[in-house]
Amino acid sequence: MGRKGERGHLKRKPAPKLWPIHRKEAVWTVMAKAGPHSISSSLPLALVIRDIFGFAKTAKEAKNIISQGKIMVDGKVRLDEHFLVGLMDVVSIPETKKFYRVLPSGKGLFLHPISSEDAGFKLYRIENKTVVQGGNMHLDLHDGSNVLSAVGNSENPEEVTYHTLDVLKLSVPDREILGYTKLNVGAPAIVIGGKNMGIVGKVVSIEKKPNKKRRDLLVTVKDVNGNQFQTILDFVFILGDNEPLISLPEAN
Repeated sequence: MGRKGERGHLKRKPAPKLWPIHRKEAVWTVMAKAGPHSISSSLPLALVIRDIFGFAKTAKEAKNIISQGKIMVDGKVRLDEHFLVGLMDVVSIPETKKFYRVLPSGKGLFLHPISSEDAGFKLYRIENKTVVQGGNMHLDLHDGSNVLSAVGNSENPEEVTYHTLDVLKLSVPDREILGYTKLNVGAPAIVIGGKNMGIVGKVVSIEKKPNKKRRDLLVTVKDVNGNQFQTILDFVFILGDNEPLISLPEAN
């Protein structure tokens, strides 16, 4: 008889490359389920508690910690050990007053310690936009969520300033719009994919080819050491207008 339902287990070897786990020290790892982020670009909460924070030795212990409501993601208590946390998510531990933001690095995703003030907001990249009834703008964000932005005058297209791959600064958990950053030359950015993943720099130039898909356009980035490299626009996450809006780990 064939298998029914989802798989309840996952081996370490085929686990997503972004997971910071040892592939050969054990056979099994935490099973991920569909969530706000794609499985290939996020971390199950139990893996964060056990393998990254070291608060538990087994998945069962991690599950007990999470089920007690001691872990918050983007200002909300999460009780499911399979819940996925991904890029720019804010993970909070109120009991110890510690806060972290999920950021990319050359080895995968990691949790960067931040202050309580920084934990009050999150950056969201706009992946798609749609004008809905009444002329308001429906914005689809990188973590699978969305936000509805009211437009002052729907008949005046100049007022509709939101564009895909631009970034919104929203409060958490209230999700009020605190700021908006355009993808422009000179803006600070972090690379979220490819061989340069995790590198922080400034956008130097953006390729202009009208017949080419915008996400595939080449963008030149200069890192803090003055080195320049190219990647595609889809791998660039803008962090602010002139200076990063979030704290970042010190460059090597």
